[in-house]
Amino acid sequence: MAITSRAPAPGGGVSVPPAAAPAPPPVAPPGRSTAWAEGVERLREAATTEPGRLRIIGAALAALIVLFGAVSAVQISDRASAADDVVGRSQPLSADAASIYRSLADADTTSSSGFLLGAQEPREVRQRYEKDIANASRLLVSAAANAGGNADSREQITLLSEQLPRYTGLIEQARATNRQGLPLGGAYLRYANEQMTTQLLPAAQRLYEAETARLYTDHDDARSWPLASLGTGLLAIGALVWVQRRNYRHTNRVFNHGLVAATAASVVVLLWLAVGQTVARSSLSEARADGQESMKVLNDARIASLQARAGENLTLIARGAVLAEDKKSDKYDVDFTNNMKQLDAGLAVALRLADDKAGREPVSRAVGGVEQWKQRHAAAREADLKGDYEAALPQVVGDETHKESSGAAFDTVDASLEQAVAHEQREFTRSARDGLDALGGLVAGSAALVVLGAAAALLGIGRRLSEYR
Repeated sequence: MAITSRAPAPGGGVSVPPAAAPAPPPVAPPGRSTAWAEGVERLREAATTEPGRLRIIGAALAALIVLFGAVSAVQISDRASAADDVVGRSQPLSADAASIYRSLADADTTSSSGFLLGAQEPREVRQRYEKDIANASRLLVSAAANAGGNADSREQITLLSEQLPRYTGLIEQARATNRQGLPLGGAYLRYANEQMTTQLLPAAQRLYEAETARLYTDHDDARSWPLASLGTGLLAIGALVWVQRRNYRHTNRVFNHGLVAATAASVVVLLWLAVGQTVARSSLSEARADGQESMKVLNDARIASLQARAGENLTLIARGAVLAEDKKSDKYDVDFTNNMKQLDAGLAVALRLADDKAGREPVSRAVGGVEQWKQRHAAAREADLKGDYEAALPQVVGDETHKESSGAAFDTVDASLEQAVAHEQREFTRSARDGLDALGGLVAGSAALVVLGAAAALLGIGRRLSEYR
């Protein structure tokens, strides 16, 4: 080991070597940039050259055109689905709910007619009652299967399913008691009618309103304008026009075939979208105004006629046993008068809404039938008020000597209204299907054209880039 001697410092001391200078602090390596920052930097660098700018423009154009197609596909699919629901789901369910109401009201009317005839009740009257009950039961099962998550509809269906067997049980008790000639049968029938008017028919009305509200929701969804799609389309076309103008200013060339093709494809999609939605809106509006609204008025008129007929029958059955709120008038006769007023008002509106001969003729027959009904009812009521029940009864229910009874006039009214409802149902279905067909093929067609437009835009920009090679 070598020993280093220290030289004596001047003055006799020992010299100390100077301390080593401190090392400079290490320089930190430059921070690593993120992928986003690198991408932005490369984009900024690319934008400083014309080829780079063209690449950015081409990518933006293609993305914008594809976005236009995607938004169009989503919005048109939603509207086509809503239009399909109008035709195949919500309108049929609304019609079924109206049929449930009519069947229940007709069953109540028919049961009172059969009660008046007593032991001589015709087989066809009984069969009509049984058909009404079977139809209402079948439609309730169908409505329960298609109610989905509609809580209001399910609640009303449950109530109807519980109350209908109770009503039919009361009718059978009234019928059996009446055949024995006991006056208690009339009490059973009146109680059954009370169950019908206070429980079953209100529940059926609420079910009809819930299903009709769902129909109107689907109708509004199908008619709504696809604003996002239209806006994106206009933006894409505007960008294409701007790029072509820019290209003209840089090259003095009027047309770029790729960009022209992309613009044409985008314009076709936009026009197809606008025209298709316009036609669909028009057809669906026609279906609602000329079909659904007419059906609603006609259904209400038919229900009023059924309730009026039930009131007319019960007036003879109760024979003043049940008084109106004024404690003087017969309740069922007052109900008959009120229902006939509703029927008159409904027929007036239906006649105004009917827009063709096939729709007006059955409504006009119903109006004439109502006039005959009023006249024959007035004659029967006059005989009943005089205490001549035997003379009043055949004028209401008819027999071999009284063919022109109020019951016959009611049958004319009911058959005419049924024909009018069927006609308006066909009109609704035709117009709604036209609206659905107007949107048919739009999703697939627009998608194909948009892909073509995006490819054409890229090709047009690519041809411009080739000039720099």
